[in-house]
Amino acid sequence: MAALLTDGRPSVSPTPQSPIADSSPMRGTLFIVAAPSGAGKSSIVNACLARDPDIALSISFTSRLARPGERHAEHYHFVGKDAFQQMIDAGDFFEYAQVHGDWKGTARQSVEPQLAAGKDVLLEIDWQGARQVRDKVPEAVSVFILPPSREALDQRMRKRGQDSEAVMAQRLAAAQEEMSHYDEFDYVVVNEDFDTAVAEMCAIFRASRLRRERQAERHAALIARLLRDEAAAAATNAL
Repeated sequence: MAALLTDGRPSVSPTPQSPIADSSPMRGTLFIVAAPSGAGKSSIVNACLARDPDIALSISFTSRLARPGERHAEHYHFVGKDAFQQMIDAGDFFEYAQVHGDWKGTARQSVEPQLAAGKDVLLEIDWQGARQVRDKVPEAVSVFILPPSREALDQRMRKRGQDSEAVMAQRLAAAQEEMSHYDEFDYVVVNEDFDTAVAEMCAIFRASRLRRERQAERHAALIARLLRDEAAAAATNAL
């Protein structure tokens, strides 16, 4: 029976208000993919992006000239060395490094706004840049791609036909140093069979989204409700 107020009207208990959910989007995941030149990194990344529309590729800046078939703002943002240095001086880069004599870097506006908006972002960079990114974003998920052999690496470089013999020799010599940093990464994919390598890379992306801390953030309301219901059931059973 409802309680009565002094004027005879029934009192009405206030309706409990549901907590206001946080409307801000969950921060996106930052993926880092690195490999020695000729290991098939770009081909694997592009195949994965075609399968996973929830990942945005950050297009890097470079001071080198475009190779045959490369297009500005699709493969790289091609800028001169002076313009690249100006961007360094202005603090415009999320990461940057000198690779094979040329500068490469990721602009801040290509990464931070998208992550804040809840979009996953993939950086296709070298091991030096990956080290800088991990210092800034320790929770980033990193993958290193290895070739099945040095012979295969040599064959793939020659098949591209984009570099002179001298440049290819320089790249092969640098590959040994690059591959020695594989143990700084969370995952390693060996590109012996292309389809298998793509499947493994996509599996890494999917599994990363299912990590406990990500799921706890994504399903916070569900988990709270489940645990509250479990606690209520336990209290009832205790009576």
